Amino acid sequence: MSQHTGGDTGRRIAHRRHDLGLTREELGERAGMAPGYIQYVEESTTSITTGDLLRLASALETTVDELLGGRTQEPPGASAPVGRRTLTDIDRDECLRLIAPGGIGRIAWYGLSGPVVLPVNYRLHDGAIVFRTQEGGLMDQDLRTGIEGVEIKVGFEVDRIDETNHEGWSVLVQGPAHLVTDPEEIAKVTEADVQPWAGGPRDLYLRITPYQVTGRRIQGI
Repeated sequence: MSQHTGGDTGRRIAHRRHDLGLTREELGERAGMAPGYIQYVEESTTSITTGDLLRLASALETTVDELLGGRTQEPPGASAPVGRRTLTDIDRDECLRLIAPGGIGRIAWYGLSGPVVLPVNYRLHDGAIVFRTQEGGLMDQDLRTGIEGVEIKVGFEVDRIDETNHEGWSVLVQGPAHLVTDPEEIAKVTEADVQPWAGGPRDLYLRITPYQVTGRRIQGI
C-alpha cells in the first residue's frame, strides 16, 4: 500500500478536525481509529498509508487531495466531468448544517464602484454569519448606510467541491449586513472567536442574518 509523508498533511487533518468541531476521540470513532493514532498522525512527520488517508478524508467530510494539499495551486473544476451528474435543491436546515463548521465563504454586494465579491473567514454564531473586517476599509465604507435601522442586503456563498468524486454543494445566504458597533453586541459577537486570515487590524465585526437560504448539491446518478 502506498505511503504519504506526514507533516503538512497532519496539520491539514488537525485543521479540518478543528473546523468541524471534532475531538480526536470523535474523529477516531468516525474513522475507526484510536485517538492516540490520530494524535500521532497530526503531530508527527511519519508516513500515512493511502487507506488511512481515505478513512480520515471520509470522516472529515473532505478528500484525500485536500488533505495532501495537492490542489492548492490548481483552479477547482479543472478536471473533466465524469459520467452523468444531477443537481438537487438543499433545504434550509441542511444548508445551515453544511455551513455550520465555518471556514472560508464569499461575501458579495453592490458597492460604490460596482459589484464586489471577497473571501472572508467566518463562523456561524447564534444563527448568524459572523466575520471581521477593517474599520474604514472597503466593506465598512460600502456597507455603512449612516441611517439607524437601515442595512444593505448582501449575498454570502459557501461551497465544498470533491473533485475526486466530482461531487459537491453550494449554499447561498442572503440577508442584511449589520456592522456591530454597540458594546453589548460586540461582547456577544466576540464569543464566535472568528479569526481573519488577512493581515492587519480587523476589529470591526459584521453579522449577516440569514433571511433567505438556498443550496444545491451535485452528485452522480
